[in-house]
Amino acid sequence: MSIAINLKPGTLGLRSMEQAYREGVTVSIDPAAKVAVDHAAKVVAAAAAGDAPVYGVNTGFGKLAHTRIDAEDTETLQRNLILSHCCGVGEPLSEQVVRLVMLLKINSLARGASGVRWEVIQQLCNMLEKDVLPLIPSQGSVGASGDLAPLAHLTAGMIGEGRAVLDGQEMTADQALSKAGLAPITLGPKEGLGMINGTQVSTALALAGLYDTWRLLQSALVTGAMASDAMMASTAPFRNEIHQLRGHPGQIDVGDSLRALLDGSEIRESHREDDHRVQDPYCIRCQPQVMGACADMLRQVARTLEIESNAVTDNPLVILEDRTILSGGNFHAEPVAFAADQIALAIAEIGSIAERRIATMVDPALSYGLPAFLSPNPGLNSGFMIAEVTAAALMSENKQKAMPCSVDSTPTSANQEDHVSMACHGARRLIEMNRNLGHIIGIELLVSAQGISFRQPLKTSKPLSETIGVMRSQIPALENDRYMAEELKLAQRLVFKGRILKGLESYLPGLSGGDSRSAKRVSKTSP
Repeated sequence: MSIAINLKPGTLGLRSMEQAYREGVTVSIDPAAKVAVDHAAKVVAAAAAGDAPVYGVNTGFGKLAHTRIDAEDTETLQRNLILSHCCGVGEPLSEQVVRLVMLLKINSLARGASGVRWEVIQQLCNMLEKDVLPLIPSQGSVGASGDLAPLAHLTAGMIGEGRAVLDGQEMTADQALSKAGLAPITLGPKEGLGMINGTQVSTALALAGLYDTWRLLQSALVTGAMASDAMMASTAPFRNEIHQLRGHPGQIDVGDSLRALLDGSEIRESHREDDHRVQDPYCIRCQPQVMGACADMLRQVARTLEIESNAVTDNPLVILEDRTILSGGNFHAEPVAFAADQIALAIAEIGSIAERRIATMVDPALSYGLPAFLSPNPGLNSGFMIAEVTAAALMSENKQKAMPCSVDSTPTSANQEDHVSMACHGARRLIEMNRNLGHIIGIELLVSAQGISFRQPLKTSKPLSETIGVMRSQIPALENDRYMAEELKLAQRLVFKGRILKGLESYLPGLSGGDSRSAKRVSKTSP
C-alpha cells in the first residue's frame, strides 16, 4: 500500500522517501506553497512577453541560447525541447525509482523558484495518485544540465507523448492518461526546461542505492555475528572500551551490535578458556572497524542526498525577492556523483569482508574444527565449495564496479556543457552492485548457519537462533550435495527484502532504522 505525503516543499525526510521508494506514494502539497509558485510563474510569463533575452524563456537552449524565440512560439519551443531530448536508451527504470523521481520533482518545483505553473506540479501529483508512470530509459544522462534525457521521458508522459505504465501494463502515454481519467498538459514558457533541468533521476537512483545498502549492512552484521560463532571466535575485539578509544560513531555502534547479537551464546562461553588461538582473522576481528567505517560513510551520504532531495536544481531560477531570473549551475550533479561513489565503495567493502568470512569458514585449515567445505561427508560431497566461489566472483565484480565515476567527464552540447558529473550511471550501477551484495550475504547466511550446526549441542544466541529458524523454515541444512542455485536465490531474497532483520532492531543499537540513538547521533539523516 502506498503512503500519503502532505508535502511542505523543501522538507522531505529520508524516512518518508524510503517509504515512497518501497511502498509507493501519493502526494498532496501544502496550499501555502502555491503563493510562491504562482508569483514565480508570473515573473516567467512577463519575461516571455518582454523584449529582453532570458535564457530558456524566449531563447533557444544550450549552444542555441543566442537564438531569440517569438512569444507566440514559446509553447512550441517547450514541446520541441521535450521531444528532441527523449533520446534515452537501455532498460527502463523500475517503477519504484520512477515514483521516487516524480516525488523529488514535485518537491523541487513546489518550492517556487522554477517558474512553472501550479498545474504542472499538480499533473505530476495526479499521475502519482493514479499510478501513471512514464517509461524512462535508464541510460543517456551525463549528470549535468540536469538528467536531461530521462527527465524528458518523464515530461513526455505528462504531455501525452512516449510510453507509460498503468496497472503494470505498458502502453502509450496518452492511452495511460486517458484510462486514468487525466488529460495531457500543454507546457508554457520555461516549463519544459524546468522539468528536464534537475538532478532528480540521479538522486532517486542514489537514494535507492543508499536504502538497499543500509539494509544490507545491517544484514551483514547479523551474518557476520553468525560467522563469528561458527568460527568460535572471541568477542573481546567487540568490547566497547576498544572502540571508545578510537571514537568513530559507526565503529562504536557496530561493536555494540555484534556484542548484542552474540550475547548469551553457549558457543562463545565454551571456549573462553583453553583456546590456543591468540587472535582471530581480520575478517572476524575487524568487523567494527570496517563495517563501522561503511556505516559512517553511508550516514554522510544520507546527509548529502537529503539536502539534494530538497533542492531546486533546474536553471534558470526565479528569485522572488527582486523578481529576477538568474542563470546558474544547480543542475550539476557533482554532490550526487560523489555520494554514489561513496555508496559503491561501501558496497564493495561490505562484500569483500563477508566473502573472506565465507572463505575462512569453508577452509578446514582456518575454521577451527569445521569439516572441509562444511559438508558432513567431504570428498564424496563438495558442500559449499562452489557457493564460496560464487561469492568470490560477485565480490570481484563489485570491486571492479566500484571504480569512481565522478572522476570522469566529457564535453557535450558543442562544448557548452564542458564538465559533467556522470552521476546518473554512477548511481544506477548501485542497483546491480546491491543485488550482488545480497547474494554474498545470502551465501554467508547459509554457510554460517551450517557452521553453527556443527557446534551442537552448544547453542548460539537467541537472536541468531531466531534468524537461523527463519532461514531453515525455507532452506534445509545441507547433508548431501544437491542442486543449490534456487536456494542461493531464496537466501538472497531473505536478505535483500530484510526478512532476516525482522525483530532484531533492539540488537542493532545505533544502526536500526528507528533507533533513537541513531536519530540522536546523526540528527534526522540516518538511512
